[in-house]
Amino acid sequence: MGLSNRSQTADWPELPFKNWSDTAATLHMWTQIVGKIRLAQTPWTNHSWHVPFYVTARGLGTSLIPYDGRAFEITFDLLDHQLVIQTTNGGQQSLALESRSVSSFYQDILKALATLGLDIQIFTTPSEVADAIPFEKDNKHHHYDREFATRFWRALVQMDRVFKEFRSRFIGKCSPVHFFWGSFDLAVTRFSGREAPPHPGGVPHLPDWVAREAYSHEVSSAGFWPGGGKFETPSFYSYAYPAPDGFSKAQVSPAEAYYSDKLGEFILSYDDVRTSESPDDRLLEFLQTTYEAAANISGWDRTALERELVPSP
Repeated sequence: MGLSNRSQTADWPELPFKNWSDTAATLHMWTQIVGKIRLAQTPWTNHSWHVPFYVTARGLGTSLIPYDGRAFEITFDLLDHQLVIQTTNGGQQSLALESRSVSSFYQDILKALATLGLDIQIFTTPSEVADAIPFEKDNKHHHYDREFATRFWRALVQMDRVFKEFRSRFIGKCSPVHFFWGSFDLAVTRFSGREAPPHPGGVPHLPDWVAREAYSHEVSSAGFWPGGGKFETPSFYSYAYPAPDGFSKAQVSPAEAYYSDKLGEFILSYDDVRTSESPDDRLLEFLQTTYEAAANISGWDRTALERELVPSP
């Protein structure tokens, strides 16, 4: 099937992290609260695939979460700026997404769930965050800029399409395209099928066994991170676990891509994609060449794992 789904530069919003870092930090904590609700209610799926969110037509959503004989879902509506909780028996509650503390947001979610007859308890320390503040005590994070929250979602919409096209080329085991609230990134992961050495763990506020199960098998993983910590540039990344000898020296493209020794990943800035003549093709080039570097050096059985690309009619 020929694909003609291609974007223009104007479809990709400017997203300078310094302009919305406080909003990103607050939204990160809000998504952790909702993510932990899904975690508490959902059967464990390999590689923690039961916990992420998915890009929707209005924001980020959990998909259905079971609760006894019912189910519910939670959506961050980043157009109308509402957190919407809906149940399969017709119940609905919403919270305004506005400048408010994480502690206030947490308490209001518990009240909304209780109103819907959903009694759910979560572990309130954020995951994968070094200086973690329990949700009920977090008054530090309280910023919300509507414009940049919407820009972030609109950027994810573009990436989601490109990542899914990239995913479609692979017939081996591959993750969905999903948004992890722990690391606050959109990601897609391919697997060679071979077991990997135990992951060293050490991720802040994440049990080592979770990291080891997530990386139980050899992977090539790629995604997008909006910025934070000591790396303030919104960027696409690609890494291999375990990283084979020579991976960091592999030739990848486009020319703007580079290997970060600090992060142990190939990096391509969001702006290098956004401002290119064809953002989709530029991003696909990065995803494909970094995957090929990992697969070729590690000796993946690419003939068995990849779909033959059919030219457009």
